[in-house]
Amino acid sequence: MENLSLFPPPASGEWLDIPDGRLYWAPMFFSASQAQTYFEQLRQELDWQQEKIRLFGREVWQPRLQAWCGEAAYTYSGLTLPPAPWTPTLLRIKSACETVCDQSFNSVLANLYRDGQDSMGWHQDNEPELGPQPVIASVSLGETRRFVLKHLQSKQKVTFELSAGSLLIMAGSTQQYWTHAIPKSKRPLSARMNLTYRTIYPLANGK
Repeated sequence: MENLSLFPPPASGEWLDIPDGRLYWAPMFFSASQAQTYFEQLRQELDWQQEKIRLFGREVWQPRLQAWCGEAAYTYSGLTLPPAPWTPTLLRIKSACETVCDQSFNSVLANLYRDGQDSMGWHQDNEPELGPQPVIASVSLGETRRFVLKHLQSKQKVTFELSAGSLLIMAGSTQQYWTHAIPKSKRPLSARMNLTYRTIYPLANGK
């Protein structure tokens, strides 16, 4: 099936219906100066770490740095992340995202891609503690990187160029039917930061 072309940047953010999912796209959610300020502040505020995850039965280093902040621990791919406290910058960005989503977030996963060789493999954010239809707000800072969603059955793809200050929200049944990734790039790229705000729910019987 043919890939969907890049959505043309709207003058302001808008909700987009895709097969079996729903997205919100605002390429200029924060101004260039705001995005640069947030990027510089978070480089200093967060305790960036490179972590190992379990992949196909073995432990591998993730090709990026990350930090987990908020009010709840998060477990994925055999890795459990205890939460660091919110920082003032994270809270300001969170408040802006919550206004669009009409939903509160209690956690954020921050990823730091140091260059074009840092990446995020194909995955779904579908852990049980995220709920049946997670709302995940993704804010990009720094270098522009390509973000690709792929439908699990039809293999249809939707591609975005996530530039500094952009906001992409995945909602509805997106995590059930779509997988997504940040591919590596052969081009020389500078650092890019991504903040994915989400809500962690308590699980019954701790499972």
